[in-house]
Amino acid sequence: MSRVVIADDEAVIRMGLSQMVSALGYRVVGTAANGNDALEKTKELRPDLLLLDIKMPDLDGLTVAEIIAKEMPLPIVMITAYSEKSLIERAVNAAVMGYLVKPIHEQKLGPMLTLAANRFEIMRSKAQEAYRLKGQLEARRIIDAAKQILVATGISEAEAYKRLQMAARRKRRPMHEVAEAVVAIGAKV
Repeated sequence: MSRVVIADDEAVIRMGLSQMVSALGYRVVGTAANGNDALEKTKELRPDLLLLDIKMPDLDGLTVAEIIAKEMPLPIVMITAYSEKSLIERAVNAAVMGYLVKPIHEQKLGPMLTLAANRFEIMRSKAQEAYRLKGQLEARRIIDAAKQILVATGISEAEAYKRLQMAARRKRRPMHEVAEAVVAIGAKV
């Protein structure tokens, strides 16, 4: 069961959203009446999803979303009475996964929560894949640099690669670590 924090400066709306979210099968773990409280509760409770009103005292919902996106990314759905283009653009830049204009109805809220959670998971998995590929690319670049250092000593590229492989096996280290050492000291393997 996904855990949700709801932030809205109007108590009646917080209560109504809490009932709707609970009826949809989510667990409301906290509510907040202003931006600072929303930020504190989100950091403390670490929910799976955050519902934020845009216009709140202290910090507005978009500022909270921007901070959360940097510090502890999670799916965020903005709930607001405003549909101004500038607010929507700011929400996009804050990595908000959903945007609902009040009044909020359960028939719209349910699909939006599901969509936000799914979009967030897709975004997270793509970021992890990009990070993995970046690491592989960096390892390949280091290995190629090490091979070139070894080739400069008069051996073939295939032999240089084989020596890096053998050294990695012998030292029980990943090949890119052995290659880093070769690049760092320009030594033979």
